[in-house]
Amino acid sequence: MSAAATAAAAVKAIADPRRRDILRLVRRREVSAGDIARHFDVSRPAISQHLTVLKNAGLLAERRDGTRRYYRARPEGLQELRSYLDGLWDATLRDLKRVAEAAEESNTRRKRSRAS
Repeated sequence: MSAAATAAAAVKAIADPRRRDILRLVRRREVSAGDIARHFDVSRPAISQHLTVLKNAGLLAERRDGTRRYYRARPEGLQELRSYLDGLWDATLRDLKRVAEAAEESNTRRKRSRAS
């Protein structure tokens, strides 16, 4: 998967509030799927689906121990997401600065032409 596709999958994954809550649960420690499911008032299959989306987006790591599955946040995946979002903000702020500077320059020219 390309970096852009990975970032898009991660952004889509964290768009869901429940998935963000799951990431908060596993950000500091490994947690079993059952323990994660107990924190929410939804079915285990629904939680399993959320975990799969987060894992496929590169935000979770999974470890199996027999029939149990344990999840933890993938710092690398979270860092990649952060880098992507930082890049978006940097580009947006640069664009906003250019627009503001162009508007200011236009206003200055108008004032000068009125004064002449």
